[in-house]
Amino acid sequence: PIEEQMQLFYNNRVVNWHEHVWMNAQGELDIPDMERLILSAEKTGMDTLLCSLPITSERHCPPELIRKVNDLVFQAMQMHPELIKGMCFIDPGNIREALREIDRCVNDYGMIGVKMYHQYFINDPVQYPVIEKCIDLNIPILMHAGKATQLPITQPHLSGGTHFADVAQRYPEANFIMAHIGGGGDWYWQLKAIAPYKNIVTDMSGSVHDRDIMEQTVAYLGADRVLFGTDGSTGMCVGKILACDIPIEDKKTILEGTAYLKFLERGSKAC
Repeated sequence: PIEEQMQLFYNNRVVNWHEHVWMNAQGELDIPDMERLILSAEKTGMDTLLCSLPITSERHCPPELIRKVNDLVFQAMQMHPELIKGMCFIDPGNIREALREIDRCVNDYGMIGVKMYHQYFINDPVQYPVIEKCIDLNIPILMHAGKATQLPITQPHLSGGTHFADVAQRYPEANFIMAHIGGGGDWYWQLKAIAPYKNIVTDMSGSVHDRDIMEQTVAYLGADRVLFGTDGSTGMCVGKILACDIPIEDKKTILEGTAYLKFLERGSKAC
């Protein structure tokens, strides 16, 4: 029965490393959408949600809009301080503003990491100051990722496994999260590319539920390099954990995000 299977979630710590709050048409925090996320987390036994509000356009983002979306994340953190921790969205196109925004979000708001989308590849030299800032602050970088398999390419600067491998080799002291291994595209290719680099982890979010995606991800990376995440696909991702054929201890390691718990100590300022 599903009630018995869900004890895995209810009886263990569950950290969701990839979720979002959003802005409504009026430019305000979409509270009904956030409350649906909160309800979903409560029903599935999640203890912590790492939330960001990325700007998903290919064009570069004005600094005032970046500050606004991060302010909305902080609003969500204040409304649910026991559950929501923030990830600071930035676009490195304006590097001075980006570094200033990281400082503001981490030091003033207590956010615990940086979230980037597809404005630049993760290994573009424009990213180097951002990565170095995150190393200095000891915070992880969650980067939108994928390996497209269809034409036309809709995200020409989408970071793939080889981009991550390149920058991980350059910055072995950095902590990279390659987003949503279950987000679509060639996830086998992604895993093969990042497997040798211990400073890259992935989160399991996304609606893709190929039969052996979880088993192969753990086989290539080890459970300690896989983080639980949903990215809007809660039921699918809960199901992937419950149904996959990996040891129960590996499932607990993924749900807790054991290797990344050290980063959750930030965030007290949200209270």
